[in-house]
Amino acid sequence: MADTRPVRTGRAPTDPPASFVWTRRIVLALLAAFTLLPVYAMVSSSLKPLEDVQRRFRWIPSQPTIRPYVDMWSTVPLARYFANSVIVAGGATLASVAIAIGAAYAVSRYRFAGRRAFTVTVLSTQMFPGILFLLPLFLIFVNAGNATGVALYGSRGALILTYLTFSLPFSIWMLAGYFESIPRELDEAARVDGCGPVGALLRVIVPASLPGIVAVTVYAFMTAWGEVLFASVMTNDQTRTLAIGLQGYSTQHEVYWNQVMAASLVVSVPVVAGFLLLQRFLVAGLTAGSVK
Repeated sequence: MADTRPVRTGRAPTDPPASFVWTRRIVLALLAAFTLLPVYAMVSSSLKPLEDVQRRFRWIPSQPTIRPYVDMWSTVPLARYFANSVIVAGGATLASVAIAIGAAYAVSRYRFAGRRAFTVTVLSTQMFPGILFLLPLFLIFVNAGNATGVALYGSRGALILTYLTFSLPFSIWMLAGYFESIPRELDEAARVDGCGPVGALLRVIVPASLPGIVAVTVYAFMTAWGEVLFASVMTNDQTRTLAIGLQGYSTQHEVYWNQVMAASLVVSVPVVAGFLLLQRFLVAGLTAGSVK
């Protein structure tokens, strides 16, 4: 009697075809190479003497040296630029997150006149290019400084306020969507236990919204850390940030390419390290608020 049982092929019926699997692997490999090769070129150039960098590019340094990582601190005041970036990006992030939490909680939990108009206005500000706000903010800070005697233009505080103009609207919009996904019964239970609106926000909503708050924090910090347009106009020699300070390696007679690469890698460490440490919360925060 012939065996009528199906022949096992080693592949489940729901498995994708082999051609799709190999195509996916090839595409992913090409994307990985496209992403990692520039990083390797930066690392390789940062370990070469300037003379080697100016010659024909070699993938492997013939005379590896860490001298660029030492000289980059003295060629330009990189430590001061680094401190300015930490202060400005940290201040803008803290202010943006703190204000966004309160505003998003009010938008998501209360119904008031102009609520919809406020939400639409906040979101619509993201449609305008940053350069549109450059001249108005410049004039505001200069005129306010002349009227009050407080030097706002060229200060770190003015740059922090400037960064709030584009990080705060997105933060409010994102946290409002996340707060909407949290059951209102938690607020009611907190109020039964004696908490007021602020207590319910701080003791219940904020801990439950930690992934969303982390996502907003990472966004605000990354935006402020690498911003160039406003920092190039709103700062001076003492308040210049890293994004602008790196231009100091290009002089009238020489461009220190090896130090540029070394400094670029060093200033990328805080953002990359923070992203890797918080990526679990970041992914959860970006997706949870979109599902109710």
